[in-house]
Amino acid sequence: MEKVINPARLYLLCGKIGSGKSTLAHQLAERHNALLISEDDWLSTLFAGRQNTLEQYIENSARLRQVLQSHIENLLGKGVNVVLDFPLNTPTLRAWGKSIAENADREHQLHFPNVPDDVCLQRLKLRNESGSHAFQTTEQQYFLISSYFVPPHEQEGLKVIEYV
Repeated sequence: MEKVINPARLYLLCGKIGSGKSTLAHQLAERHNALLISEDDWLSTLFAGRQNTLEQYIENSARLRQVLQSHIENLLGKGVNVVLDFPLNTPTLRAWGKSIAENADREHQLHFPNVPDDVCLQRLKLRNESGSHAFQTTEQQYFLISSYFVPPHEQEGLKVIEYV
């Protein structure tokens, strides 16, 4: 029996809180018939009530990435497109995402909604008021978390699609 070649792709995201990553992730999943894996959904379920500080988030996120990596590689290997709605906001985190695609011998794209702080904060305020998101983020937390954000650089070897 001949194998059907299905060049699955891994869709990655980076951008500040409120930049529209999750909205874009849903659009990408729909457009590319991809499985959407949302860090926020997993963390809010697995660590409900145990993720109140940035340190707890970092620890929980690292655990989740460790558990999911081989699973995502297997999905890609089986020809399933995957949208990874994780904030890959540092070179180290983006290298992790890129390694998944490389280990599965699949292509990747990094989608980067590059949105100004004032727009992100306005969206964040609306999101907090609506209660539609798993986590509430204060303006102070926004600036703390954003201080770690590093825009993607061509030296990282990523296929970046930037939205301005």
